Amino acid sequence: MGIEALSFELGVARTPAQLADARVVRASAYGHHVPELAPTMRQPDPVDLLPHTVVLLARDKATGAPVGTARIASNAQRPLLLESSYALPDGLREGHLAEVTRLAVAPGADDRLVKRALMKACYLVCLSLQVQKMVIGARSAALIRGYRSLGFECLTQGSGPVPLAHAGGLAHHVLAFDVPSAERVWHALSHPLHAWMVRTFHPDIDVSPAPGYRPTGAS
Repeated sequence: MGIEALSFELGVARTPAQLADARVVRASAYGHHVPELAPTMRQPDPVDLLPHTVVLLARDKATGAPVGTARIASNAQRPLLLESSYALPDGLREGHLAEVTRLAVAPGADDRLVKRALMKACYLVCLSLQVQKMVIGARSAALIRGYRSLGFECLTQGSGPVPLAHAGGLAHHVLAFDVPSAERVWHALSHPLHAWMVRTFHPDIDVSPAPGYRPTGAS
């Protein structure tokens, strides 16, 4: 197994200050493309504090500035956020799922590398939660292609994108990813990210403590 250092550190947001930094990234990233979403993204989000929710935060080593974030929430205690807008297929809804939301990279950061590291961290969190399927919404054709190249299945390919209430009512395609079989699939496809995702140790990616904790300051 190889070892690779990154220019940023990526871990779990544990404190109110770290969660605030995650919101700064969300506001700058989402506001860059949809300015009307920026004020909402700056506000404290109760979902961040729920049990079985993990907020990830990437911070540049040189400057200390937050450069990326993502949120993973499982359906262990409640339906996924997107289920308020979209009915998942029966066979999928009955399984242990996790939804990735608020995935954002700060403008000016290395978008490709930070996003790749966030996806690896999400994968590691889902493995630790024993999640069967990871679910995500995507708006742009480029994002959909990227997720599909990783092995995501587009659930809305036939029906078309659906407006998601928790994403500002914007239309998204919904994609699902089989977590337990991911390594086998990547290996079989000789996927270019296979070695990076599962055969490379990144000491700067640390998703401990185990998901299910309550961040400091939560009631």
